[in-house]
Amino acid sequence: MSNSPSANAATPLKSLPTDMDLVLKVIPMPADCNANGDIFGGWVMAQCDLAGSVIPARHAKGRMATVAVNEFIFKQPVRLGDILSFYSKLVKIGRTSITVTVEVFAERFRTQGEYIKVTQATFTYVAIDENGRPRPIEQD
Repeated sequence: MSNSPSANAATPLKSLPTDMDLVLKVIPMPADCNANGDIFGGWVMAQCDLAGSVIPARHAKGRMATVAVNEFIFKQPVRLGDILSFYSKLVKIGRTSITVTVEVFAERFRTQGEYIKVTQATFTYVAIDENGRPRPIEQD
């Protein structure tokens, strides 16, 4: 059996995560489609990076930069007209870095009220000073 997203039909979920923060909702548009009519993976990655930066921004209190994409898994295709919900959760705060996980759920246009997990990722961001060098994060 193949592990490709198209080979594994996703089981629709009736609810979204309650242990994560909703940080972004977006609907991809026709300009975001690849030649197959699915949404570009790179577009999804960019949205995940934006969503992933929300929680670290609360802690960094200043400039920060993405330093690592620790994991990125496309579980199902994203389709034109999907309503995407990006959820994020803090994984770890280090001296200068913050790691978060992002999970993306699609609400298909024709089956609203049901959600399919389409992507999961883990990002690390580093707090930087005005010269672009790592700086300590104030611990709350």
